[in-house]
Amino acid sequence: MTGRSALLTGSLFAGLAVVLGAFGAHALKDMLASSGRTDTYELAVRYQFYHAFALLVAGLLNTKFALKHFNYAATCFSIGIVFFCGSLYILCFSGIKFLGAITPIGGLFFIAGWIFNFFGILTSARLEK
Repeated sequence: MTGRSALLTGSLFAGLAVVLGAFGAHALKDMLASSGRTDTYELAVRYQFYHAFALLVAGLLNTKFALKHFNYAATCFSIGIVFFCGSLYILCFSGIKFLGAITPIGGLFFIAGWIFNFFGILTSARLEK
């Protein structure tokens, strides 16, 4: 994922998190409360926000340093949002519990993204010296 595409994707995911958060707080409030999934939904929105911002950071770093590490980080953050947050959203709407097995895969992509980000920053610090 290029720096520009990471910035665009991060912006899209952040905007979508606002929409989903508002939708959950208003239109879905009763449905989520009655199913006991309010906390699950809020977790999905929160992690989507965190990693949308992480995508923006990776995109900005990539535009400055053009390192593959930041491309990989952005890709991992995007995949993590789809798997982690997406599986939680679907769980909230459908009640299909086996989707919870997909959620940790998204978590692993989040972890990988942070590791790539770390090594990208470490490498970029060496480039500036």
